[in-house]
Amino acid sequence: MPLYEHVFIARQDLSNTQAEGLIEHFGTVLSDNGGKIVETEYWGVKTMAYKINKNRKGHYAFLKTDAPASAVQEMERLMRLHDDVMRVLTIKVDAHEEGPSAQMQKRDERGDRGDRGDRGDRGDRRERRN
Repeated sequence: MPLYEHVFIARQDLSNTQAEGLIEHFGTVLSDNGGKIVETEYWGVKTMAYKINKNRKGHYAFLKTDAPASAVQEMERLMRLHDDVMRVLTIKVDAHEEGPSAQMQKRDERGDRGDRGDRGDRGDRRERRN
């Protein structure tokens, strides 16, 4: 079966248990249609870049699934109809990555971004002018 990754944003006024209950609810929708959830992550309440339906924050959830396309379409349809779900994103992947997602890793575990080179260059130019 194809592998998918889903991220959805639920309204900010839900409790944590209600948001996690949404994950379980959509997992049962998948399993009823012949799919299964491989892994779930509840990312918590995060601030969004812009308002969606007058909300500045939302409960973020991440699902890794192994399901036929028809099961995914049914789950997405029900997510879009659900009043508590504001946004849904589904991506088909070749393989699921092992371990926690980048959102769940601590900042120091993600690796160094490296030197962008812009600060050192500005300093060098100032020295050359003098």
